[in-house]
Amino acid sequence: MHLDPLILSRLQFAWVIALHILLPAFTVGLASFIAVLEGIHFFTGREIYFRISVFWTKIFAISFGMGVVSGIVMPFQFGTNWSRYADATANVLSPLFAYEGLTAFFLEASFLGVLLFGRHLVPRWAHFVAALMVALGTLISTFWILSANSWMQTPAGFKILDGRFFPADWLAIIFNPSFPYRFGHNVIGFYITTGFVVIAVAAYFIRRKMFAEESRIMFSMTLWLLTLLIPLQIVLGDLHGLNTLKYQPTKLAAIEAHWTPEKRAPLILFAIPDEKNEVNHAVIEVPLLGSLILAHDLNGEVPGLKQWPADQRPPVAIPFFAFRIMVGLGVMMLGIIILSLWLRLRHRLFDTSWFLRLCQYAAPLGFLTVLAGWVTTEVGRQPWTVYGLLRTAHSVSPSLTGSDVLLSLAGYMLVYLIIFPFGIMLMARIVRNGPSEAAKKEPIEGGQPSSPVVTPPEYTHHDN
Repeated sequence: MHLDPLILSRLQFAWVIALHILLPAFTVGLASFIAVLEGIHFFTGREIYFRISVFWTKIFAISFGMGVVSGIVMPFQFGTNWSRYADATANVLSPLFAYEGLTAFFLEASFLGVLLFGRHLVPRWAHFVAALMVALGTLISTFWILSANSWMQTPAGFKILDGRFFPADWLAIIFNPSFPYRFGHNVIGFYITTGFVVIAVAAYFIRRKMFAEESRIMFSMTLWLLTLLIPLQIVLGDLHGLNTLKYQPTKLAAIEAHWTPEKRAPLILFAIPDEKNEVNHAVIEVPLLGSLILAHDLNGEVPGLKQWPADQRPPVAIPFFAFRIMVGLGVMMLGIIILSLWLRLRHRLFDTSWFLRLCQYAAPLGFLTVLAGWVTTEVGRQPWTVYGLLRTAHSVSPSLTGSDVLLSLAGYMLVYLIIFPFGIMLMARIVRNGPSEAAKKEPIEGGQPSSPVVTPPEYTHHDN
């Protein structure tokens, strides 16, 4: 049996980054949430926000550690599996990755120690600043990583000499055409992902009549935040789509499974793409809506895959279905927010059991949406690592053998299948103990321990 090192290297990178991206999708939003809690505690002195902050900080510490461990191996793959890609792009991408380490990772690592262990060692304002710096560090890290990835999607500000990319304009490289849209879309997506985890945990406590005051605060404030962020994400997604139409039309054609360029194009809701015969089967479509949504013009032209040679097209089925999964999950999240507003108006937000159960089960929605969006973006970029300039087949290490990659892939799978379940178990244990238990041993400023809240089992409350 022939083991193709290219296919196996792509599977290995997909395995590593698909699991790793789940951690930033959670920690970026969680760091900002903790900073907000610390800020409210600092300015109001209300101890309840201290308890909630301690609770989520413990969860953040575990997920941050998992993110560091799972992220370390990714740069090594550039040398082991993708040496030709690394050689060609190093002059442009290496500084961007270095900036991420110098400006973001050290900022996070420096202040994370204060956030985790310095609450009773530094003034309250210093602890609040530490929370802000950790949150800022996660955003700076996201900035550089997405700048590098966006440059691969829409390269700019470079020149090519002897098959290698060299920087010609650093501002054009960093702020390449797709970067602003991808940065905004990803950061808001990360915040939404964290938000659904928070409301799921809060709903779990409310259903069991545990930690009533903390859970109601977490539930209400996060639902208000999601009420703002989800419509904003829809707008950012639309702008990102317009950018993709302009700079990556082949990707957009694959996402929409359009084979021929067409004005007044329909919106294909469902189809079974047939790449061999360049047609779709079992099509469900809405007339004219494709041009209106994709080009913002009823007479706008939607590109077709037949405009490009077959060897320059991405796979169609994967981005087509991944995009629809992403949109479908987004509609589900929007529906939950609309339900929450309806229940607020009826003063039934905290005691509607079916809605609480729905929110509890909604915890994975953000993660699944992030994965679906990532698959859409990265598979839609194929067959290029640098869009239109460097093919994936020309990026793999020349001396790599299939057996080498199979061995390393098996090792990565084994290690990740140990790390991730174990980390999830630790976080689940913290959730079961709850925010009051998490804060019992944490002294607040002045060395006085916070007192746990004892909630009577019959406690109910109808206010929002």
